Amino acid sequence: MNMAESHAAEPQISPVLPLYLRVAAALRDDLAQRRIPPGARLPAERTLVHRFQVNRQTVRNALRLLRDEGLVVTERRGTFAAGAAGPRPGGPALAGDLLRFPYGPGTAPGATGETLLAWEPAPAELADRLGVPAGEPTLTHGHRVLDGDGAPVQRAATRFSRHALTEVAELARYRRRELWPARPDLGPLYHWMHRAGLRLTRRESITVTPGPATAACLTVHREVTDQHGHVLELTDLRFAPGQARWTYEFSG
Repeated sequence: MNMAESHAAEPQISPVLPLYLRVAAALRDDLAQRRIPPGARLPAERTLVHRFQVNRQTVRNALRLLRDEGLVVTERRGTFAAGAAGPRPGGPALAGDLLRFPYGPGTAPGATGETLLAWEPAPAELADRLGVPAGEPTLTHGHRVLDGDGAPVQRAATRFSRHALTEVAELARYRRRELWPARPDLGPLYHWMHRAGLRLTRRESITVTPGPATAACLTVHREVTDQHGHVLELTDLRFAPGQARWTYEFSG
């Protein structure tokens, strides 16, 4: 199949989106439809520049977004579609679940996930950041991961801002309980935000609570904002001892 045939049915993408989001959306569709199968190398940057008629920086921004979403992995030999079971052998390690919205069962053998959605008031110290008056409820997503013995190994609580509920159509439906799907799934949350034209910035602070092995834990506070500095979500993730493994990568 030649390049013209493989991309004959380009997805229709809104022209109002920034160019890098339009490029990322097209490549995301290639990955989802297996036109670029897991483990396969993506076309070179110059090929993508020609295909989408954009500059190289736009292509790089799109690829960076796909890396943040865990869909591709970049190494010295190029950028590759992430395999179904994780990064390609020999490729760089990723920071795992902390780059994704917390919703799944986790990666530990036998682990299961439990999710709860609710409208509840945010803690007083967070209300202003979320753009809601103290005591006013906002959409809250709770998630925990249980190991094979039923003991919690990860907990996460996410509170959405008024701005997020206004700008992201898929979140706005949760304003009315009767419109909630039978099994709410917020796994694609960051895809929804990107599709709404929001460019995300994540800031994370890490706290280690010392103590005996059974009491020590690692907590991550995440704040996600858009390109205008509006807070979209505040998330607190707590990991049991031995469950938090971090890999950092630096490039000069």
